[in-house]
Amino acid sequence: MARGGRAQPLPDGLRRVPGPWLVVALRYEASPVGPYLELAVGVPARLGVRIGWCITTMVVDSAEARAGGRQGWGFPKELGSLVWSRDGAERSLRWAERGIEVRGRPSRFRLPVLVPVRALQRRSDGPVVAPGRLRGVARPARVSVEVPADDPLAVLAGSHPGLTVDGMRFVARPARRPFGITSSLRAPLVAPEPALSSTVPGAYSSAG
Repeated sequence: MARGGRAQPLPDGLRRVPGPWLVVALRYEASPVGPYLELAVGVPARLGVRIGWCITTMVVDSAEARAGGRQGWGFPKELGSLVWSRDGAERSLRWAERGIEVRGRPSRFRLPVLVPVRALQRRSDGPVVAPGRLRGVARPARVSVEVPADDPLAVLAGSHPGLTVDGMRFVARPARRPFGITSSLRAPLVAPEPALSSTVPGAYSSAG
């Protein structure tokens, strides 16, 4: 598992906490903005007493997905050329401009999963908590990440334990502003974007 390495800058108000990085490659067949591909990198972070993932790098191939992610949840989405491919059980996603490729080969073991997720981001109106959940059929996988040696994400290069998730449904709830210890106040949408709810037939991730 890749740990440490070059620190990724976090938005104001968020702090790094120890732990592995997260790499996620997604192929959305349907979403409120249509089908698109996405590659994201996150680091464990803290916002007050809340622990979650801060997404520091995120690329999509849809202008509508970029706008909604930035305005609604503060995700640092940028536009890029992404190529999804499948060879038997193996799936891969390549970011052409940066020469980054994520490849996953799953095992045969299958397990239904229902997992809550929490992203900690910063929108134009301040830091927010972005809660959500995902479910699907997961399989342990070996995930390899190829990154050019001079890229800021070169620390992620190598082979890592991960998962592939088939038939995944991901729901991102509206962002919330942190308030107190156990509760948050709903943050009004910066733009009229709906919560993201999509079926993902071939997503995979690696925590490394």
